[in-house]
Amino acid sequence: MYDAIAHVYDKLNAEIDYGEWADFIEKCFDRYLDKRPELVLDLACGTGRMTRELAGRGYDMIGVDGSADMLSCAMEAGTEGILYLLQDMREFELYGTVGAVVCCLDSINYLLEEKHVKAAFSCVHNYLDPDGLFIFDMNTPYKFENIYGDNAYVLEDECDGRAVYCGWQNEYDNESGICDFYLTLFEEDEDGAYVRSDEHQRERCYTLEKVKEMLTACGMELIGVFSDYRLSSPDESTERWYIVARAKK
Repeated sequence: MYDAIAHVYDKLNAEIDYGEWADFIEKCFDRYLDKRPELVLDLACGTGRMTRELAGRGYDMIGVDGSADMLSCAMEAGTEGILYLLQDMREFELYGTVGAVVCCLDSINYLLEEKHVKAAFSCVHNYLDPDGLFIFDMNTPYKFENIYGDNAYVLEDECDGRAVYCGWQNEYDNESGICDFYLTLFEEDEDGAYVRSDEHQRERCYTLEKVKEMLTACGMELIGVFSDYRLSSPDESTERWYIVARAKK
């Protein structure tokens, strides 16, 4: 995933405030734990933006991702205090348990079958301390139906002083709940010409009831669902759920 655009991924997502997101994570730690964890796993860590943000706040961090290109970008940005592992989120292995697992930017939606979501949830449960927290986000049915749909978008930015354009075409199948994303990237090279690369990604829409059911089946208890970093309650037009679950052991 994201192999073609790994090196410009952060530029194309420049609007994301990782500091504010990390503040939300720490609010959840303070609300649901007796004390903040020391060791945290960033699952599907991508280029390591959240991994580095939390490491900078004093947490010992592990970053797991299935894309070698994304992890290469993460490691180029610095690895002090961080262990990066190239592993599939459905069957990752750690050296021991962690106090919390975070998983950002709708990574769970990329798992297209319930058995794959359960496999990832089971791994998370296996490597969490008793009562440890799993904090993740997912795109909601409202977003799939009304924001993604069959819409198209164009993203523009610069990377190392050169223009980058990304065309994004969506195709959403309401029956299967799967949305196909067709991305075309144009990057300006040294002589002013543009190099094209293409990528196809897919996400699946899950209801909150189904997410709760899968968490329960994997030994976890859903304890919080929010619509933003301020811990607001979601409503029918919420585009992203921020979900907190506890490992029961």
